[in-house]
Amino acid sequence: MIMEEKIVAKLRAEHLSIACAESCTGGMVASRLINVAGASEVLEMSFVTYSDRAKHRLLGVSDETLKTYSAVSMQTAGEMAQGMAKAAQSDVAVSVTGLAGPDGGTEELPVGTVFIGVFYRGETTVKKFVFQGDRMQVREQAAQKALESVWERL
Repeated sequence: MIMEEKIVAKLRAEHLSIACAESCTGGMVASRLINVAGASEVLEMSFVTYSDRAKHRLLGVSDETLKTYSAVSMQTAGEMAQGMAKAAQSDVAVSVTGLAGPDGGTEELPVGTVFIGVFYRGETTVKKFVFQGDRMQVREQAAQKALESVWERL
């Protein structure tokens, strides 16, 4: 059974809902969940919040967080997950923000840096990953790791 099938089955069995807030993955996490029959019973909604403005307006990421830490940060990923859970009134929320490349990287945040947040049972965890490859490979790895991160929390 693939990861998204396991997640949908577990959420259905426990009568839990999930929502996704994605930036660099552009909806890939939600798309993978939607590929599973029965996902409509658990997936509340998904936002692709690519701009800082969208992260602030739709997810409630503070302007201070965006200015101080940037859109690609532990702090932003955490606020995205919390804001998504609140907006969707979901039990679980996953967020992804990062640098898929090929441009935009720095020494501190190289291309491939991705932060994934998971909100579950009132707690938010955020992890940092650095993926290798081209833009599409980084996005695919981030989507997979986001699903794995949800599974680890369930």
